[in-house]
Amino acid sequence: MTVASMQILALDEATAAYQRLVANVERVISGSTGAVRAAVICLFAEGNLLLEGVPGVGKTMLARALARSIGGSFSRVQATPDLLPSDLTGISVYDQDRHEFRFVPGPVFANVVLVDEINRTTPRTQSALLEPMEERNATVEGVTHPLPRPYLLVATENPVEQHGTYPLPEGQLDRFTMTVAVGYPDRDRAREIVRRQLLRHPIEDVEPIVSADEIARHQDAVRAVHVDGTLIDYVAALVEATRLHPDVALGASPRAMLALMHASQARAVAEGRDYALPDDAKALAPAVLAHRLIPKGHGHGTAVGRDVIRRLLEEVPVPLGVAGRG
Repeated sequence: MTVASMQILALDEATAAYQRLVANVERVISGSTGAVRAAVICLFAEGNLLLEGVPGVGKTMLARALARSIGGSFSRVQATPDLLPSDLTGISVYDQDRHEFRFVPGPVFANVVLVDEINRTTPRTQSALLEPMEERNATVEGVTHPLPRPYLLVATENPVEQHGTYPLPEGQLDRFTMTVAVGYPDRDRAREIVRRQLLRHPIEDVEPIVSADEIARHQDAVRAVHVDGTLIDYVAALVEATRLHPDVALGASPRAMLALMHASQARAVAEGRDYALPDDAKALAPAVLAHRLIPKGHGHGTAVGRDVIRRLLEEVPVPLGVAGRG
């Protein structure tokens, strides 16, 4: 089998896995197709996901369903003001039988890690997540421990209730590949949710449909998706435009540009293509870029950031004739 044939086969397998994952998670999360697809794209892009929404709309259940669907380990952390960094990363304890210290991993050592209401813990504890989110490692007492692969950190945040919360710093917001709003279901979906959960919760029936090792291979397939030079120029121009916008005090970083490119590659795989298009970047730009912007006079405001990104998508010229893999 030639290299080209192997790449096509890997792409086909990744696309099929994406479709199966979305369908499997949607058995649990009804009425939030956009959030489910974004979560799977984020997983394929090796990113981190921030879910915004009021309590009870299924943010936690989405993370649980995704972890079950890939047969991976899952851990949940309830963020509170008294949570310590070691409660996340783990500690070293003295083993009296062996007369040595033994590392006990914390909840960040899982394939899917959910940090519920992340803005309710202190900045000191929030900072313990910076290394796992960016480097896929956790350093405890000077020793660096690798995290499992695949790895997806999902954090939730209630955008309405701000009493007793600590705003996420710019450096942490920049490490979230995507921010997705999870809203209320419409009336028909709400009735369906009630009917499906009268006897038992559908999460109990979710079975793994792909393995964690398979997801790691699909992530490799995503990185092999072709990206044309003109598309890179377009994404660079879009990111630069956020820094020059008159309503923005702090624009998107080079990390944001990389996140948008990787997410665009993952979306291309989801669509069954081995090359990324401007349409991929345009579709994902609000979710990838908006939360990274600091509007002038507004502090952090994802809604304001989304409005800015939508206007820039209309203003920044889209390159014509972006080439696929040739």
